[in-house]
Amino acid sequence: MLPCQAGQAGNKNLGPMTYLFPNPAVSPAKAAFLVNAARKKGPYPEAFKATLSHAGYVRAAKVISSWPGYAPTPLASLSTLAERLGVAAVHYKDEGGRFGLGSFKALGGAYAVFRLLAAELRRRDGSVDEAALAAGRLKEAARTVTVCCATDGNHGRSVAWGARMFGARAVIFLHASVSEGRAEAIRRYGAEVVRTSGNYDDSVREADRIAAANGWFVVSDTSYPGYTDVPRDVMQGYAVMVAEALGALDAPPSHVFIQGGVGGLAAAIIAHLWEAYGADMPAIVVVEPDKAACLYESARAGKPTAVAGDLDTVMAGMACGEPSLIAWPLLASGASAFMTIADQAALATMQLLASGAAGATIVGGESGVAGLAGLIAAAGQPDWRQALGLDSASRVLLFGSEGDTDPDLYARIVGRTGDAVRAGA
Repeated sequence: MLPCQAGQAGNKNLGPMTYLFPNPAVSPAKAAFLVNAARKKGPYPEAFKATLSHAGYVRAAKVISSWPGYAPTPLASLSTLAERLGVAAVHYKDEGGRFGLGSFKALGGAYAVFRLLAAELRRRDGSVDEAALAAGRLKEAARTVTVCCATDGNHGRSVAWGARMFGARAVIFLHASVSEGRAEAIRRYGAEVVRTSGNYDDSVREADRIAAANGWFVVSDTSYPGYTDVPRDVMQGYAVMVAEALGALDAPPSHVFIQGGVGGLAAAIIAHLWEAYGADMPAIVVVEPDKAACLYESARAGKPTAVAGDLDTVMAGMACGEPSLIAWPLLASGASAFMTIADQAALATMQLLASGAAGATIVGGESGVAGLAGLIAAAGQPDWRQALGLDSASRVLLFGSEGDTDPDLYARIVGRTGDAVRAGA
């Protein structure tokens, strides 16, 4: 691993930073950048297909596309920003409208609930009509099953929504830093919310303990020793988003900047792109908050590494201290680089998208804009640009993984509500 650090202040391609970040009071702070010298090249390794594969994506897409309200989310062109950054194109996959849940997590948690219920009903009854389950016609059978998870907000909302859609009971564990707005959004889907002490990783352990004591089923988006099957299904659901994006592009992306967290989303993107493009897969950069950078620290150490502390970051969806067990090998082998950004960079990027100055007006949430913030940071550093091969021919793909999932917080950060931004007010 080859580390380097620098501030985000720009090079000649960027022009005034006030153009990119209309509110100079929330200017981007320092970022950190680490080239992954361990990245493997060549075709997608057969060993990884047991975790994530095109065949698994096809199964997930068949189920997810049958759900009421399914439609591909939009892919916006940030053409003005691309010109300012000195690249050919920047495309932003806006997941804010996914199934009305506000984030890409709707694809993973709910799909894992479906897979878990199908397996449990098949175990009980010898067979199960999966089409009937997906359509919500087996709620009487499913109501005896309780699913639970720990969450920073979005995954729990997806699990609660999936449980309600298929008829199961849901109990969602939230640590102290999760806002009450996000808790209330989960309750609206009929789930019971349990508050826990400590950080996200502590809530994962508490959910596992309570589930074991009560015979409940954990639907976690992170994996740990002895628990890998359900997180694999969660990650496989995310591939639907990646396939939609590729189908909407005129040409393959050369670079992807993606949010970190426990690594499930980034691993799903790496797997899908690696299997699709082989040795020609895009350069993938994993971006995390500097206050919760377990993937960056794992890359620096060359092995999965936990980070301690309260993990207190405004990018709440990435307030994670431990990498996912099954995600990490894909990241270690497939990511081109790892980055960290400060909270201020995420806040400023939310304002940038809301202003329309990037070329499109988008409601992007605190965690959802991290990839874009990372791109802007990298584009402003000549040595980082060179390490990544970012140039005038580069086509960058970003996944805006959430919208205003906490509307009150979004309004405080941006100065307008998400509805006002969407309406152009």
